[in-house]
Amino acid sequence: MKTGATRFGLFKLSSGKLSPYYIDLRMIPGDPKGLRTVIEIYEAMVRSKIGIGGFDRIAGVPTAGVPYASILAYELTKPFLYVRREAKTHGGERRVEGQLLPGERVLLVDDLITTGKNTLQAAEAIRAEGGQVQHAVVLIDRQEGGAAALEQAGLNLHAFTNVTKIAHRLRESGVIEDDQYKAILAQIAS
Repeated sequence: MKTGATRFGLFKLSSGKLSPYYIDLRMIPGDPKGLRTVIEIYEAMVRSKIGIGGFDRIAGVPTAGVPYASILAYELTKPFLYVRREAKTHGGERRVEGQLLPGERVLLVDDLITTGKNTLQAAEAIRAEGGQVQHAVVLIDRQEGGAAALEQAGLNLHAFTNVTKIAHRLRESGVIEDDQYKAILAQIAS
């Protein structure tokens, strides 16, 4: 599946870090075949790593995780929630949208993880409303501290793949040059 989701240059990430590459998985929902493949990956990962009985609801981490989480919730017949970056200033003034009962176990879904900041904020919002969060699933771990940050907060990260594996495969297939490969590995080490 070729999406053009990986670009090189200088990018500021949502964590505030600068990166010589950017992975934009927001492009995948625009490709129905690619989206189907990604949802199948999420579903297989959830079934094998967590199990369907290991959670009650699925929540999307804003904003890239929301479309994946909503489709995954539909496929697994689980109630869907989404977390806002900030509480609304009108209506119910909530950060977590959807029904969440105290003690319910919520699976977080995002596209990728870098430092873990967005995932941790989503987990905190759900916990503040009485939910329990033990697991988060992502397609890609950028390997920049996110897994360790989640572990420290009592969350298990389940990633389909990581940036090292992706970079190696892209270099082997001639999609990226050696200097781009080295830039990716240097970012992981920084």
